[in-house]
Amino acid sequence: MADFDYSDTDWEAIERLKKWYSGDIHDSMEALGLWGCLEGISLLGALEAGDVVCGPAVTVLFEPSDRKGEPQDVYHNAIDNAPKGGIMVCDASCAPGSCSGELMSTGAKTHGCAATVVNGTVRDLAQVRALGYPLFGTMPSPIGVTGKKEPKKSQVPLKIGKATVRPGDVIFGDVDGVVVIPKEHLKAVADQADALGKEEATNRDRILAGEKLQAIWPAE
Repeated sequence: MADFDYSDTDWEAIERLKKWYSGDIHDSMEALGLWGCLEGISLLGALEAGDVVCGPAVTVLFEPSDRKGEPQDVYHNAIDNAPKGGIMVCDASCAPGSCSGELMSTGAKTHGCAATVVNGTVRDLAQVRALGYPLFGTMPSPIGVTGKKEPKKSQVPLKIGKATVRPGDVIFGDVDGVVVIPKEHLKAVADQADALGKEEATNRDRILAGEKLQAIWPAE
């Protein structure tokens, strides 16, 4: 795996983000003029209601390939060397085939990864859910990758829809989807999310107390 230094990861800001959910995070990013939604990718593995995953990205890029056997060595190496709490992010959209399933999820979880996010299909969902591993993808498919594509590069920027995921950027995922936060904006997004979260908590209390919605959000 290409060398990447995760020593400056802001784990304090990451822990702050874990208090909120992806809607809070993306609203906070948009308030700062940023876009982070990885559109079309959703939770297909295991995650309890109300739980979230958040950690630095470890990226893997797949390219078309007719290589046979087990053409996953770049991906295997990236998993083996991922930082504890990291999130695997794979762009495998170049060809049909599920690059992650039971065994890749087992390896990632065993090596301390918090989740795997795939721009592409994934499989073995019954086993992945039984494992209790958060696996995100575009949809399920039993098709494998052999003879169709293989991981060619790791720790490179990935373009996924309108967002770019770079090594070390922070990934946030929950039942609503996945958001990427540029590393250099992490603290600002965490600050904005804290402010937004407190405002929403106040509004929630007002709603539960019976206050009218139009009183809480009057038309301007």
